[in-house]
Amino acid sequence: MFFNSDLPELFKRITDSKIIAGVKAQDDNILEWIYDNYYQTVKNHIIKNSGSPDDVPDIFQDTIIILYKQITADSLTLTSDLKAYFFGIARNLWNARLRQKSRMTGIEPRFDLADESDSEDNENLMFERIMSRAFYKLKPDCQTILTLHSEGFTYQEITEKMQLKNEVYARRKKYLCKEALLELVKADSEYQEYLRFLK
Repeated sequence: MFFNSDLPELFKRITDSKIIAGVKAQDDNILEWIYDNYYQTVKNHIIKNSGSPDDVPDIFQDTIIILYKQITADSLTLTSDLKAYFFGIARNLWNARLRQKSRMTGIEPRFDLADESDSEDNENLMFERIMSRAFYKLKPDCQTILTLHSEGFTYQEITEKMQLKNEVYARRKKYLCKEALLELVKADSEYQEYLRFLK
C-alpha cells in the first residue's frame, strides 16, 4: 500500500511544523486545512460514541483552542504525528463531556472501544503512528532530504540547500533514505497488526 512512489500522510505538502506555525500565527489557510483533514475523523469518533453531529463543532473548536494554547505556551510535546495528537485531544474532550452528561443523567456513557479497530480512520492513524516513529529514527540528513522532497523542492534545490555534491548524489541519497525508512516501518512492532487490517 505504501510502497508507492509517494508515501501517504507523512509526506504531505503541509508538514506538521508548518501546521504548528500556522496555528500559532492563526493562519486562516492552515486552520481551513486542519478542518478539511481532521474534522471527519473527530466527527466519526463522536457519532460512534453516543454523540450527534451537533456535538462535533464544539469539540473540534475546543480542540483547536487547546492546541493553540499549548503551541503558544511552548508546552506542545509530540510523541506521534500531529493528526494523531489532535485526535487524542478531541477524544479526551469528548470522553469528559460524556462523563459530565452521565453525572447529570445518572446514565453511564457508552464508550465503543472497538469503534476504531475495524475502521479506515484507525488504519490511517495506525499507519501515521508507524510512519512517524520510523521517520524520527532516521538520521537527521535523511529526515531533511525526505522532508524537502515531500514539500516539492527540486533535486537541484535540495542539492543547494543541503550542500550536496550534485543532483545525481541527491537522487541517490533520497532513494537510500526512503529505503531506510521502509525498513524501519517493516521493523515496527505495530506493522504486522497494520497489515492484518488491510486484509
